Amino acid sequence: MSDDRETGTGPSPFKYHLELTPAQLKLTHTALRSLLDDFGHDQPEIHAVIREVLDKLPDEHAIRAIRLDDELERNLAATERGAGPPPGPSSGRDDPPDSVA
Repeated sequence: MSDDRETGTGPSPFKYHLELTPAQLKLTHTALRSLLDDFGHDQPEIHAVIREVLDKLPDEHAIRAIRLDDELERNLAATERGAGPPPGPSSGRDDPPDSVA
C-alpha cells in the first residue's frame, strides 16, 4: 500500500496566509483569470486548482471596484511620507518553510 507522504501526493500539511494590498489583490486576480483562460481544456486538474484559489478571493465586483491607479498613487504617497512599502514576510514568524529552493 502506498503512503501519500512517501510519494509526495495528497494534501499539503501547510496552509499559507497572504496579506495583499488592494493593488496586489487585483493583479493576482487578473493573473489567475488569465491563467484560467490560457490553459487548455485538456488540463482539468489545473483549472480546478486555479478555480479553488479564485474562490478564496473577493468576488468579481469587489475586484473591479479596486482602482489600480488610485492604489498605486496611495502607496507612492505613503512611501514618500516615510511610511515605507507594505510590510513583507517577517523573518521571526513560525511560517511553514518555502517549498521552492
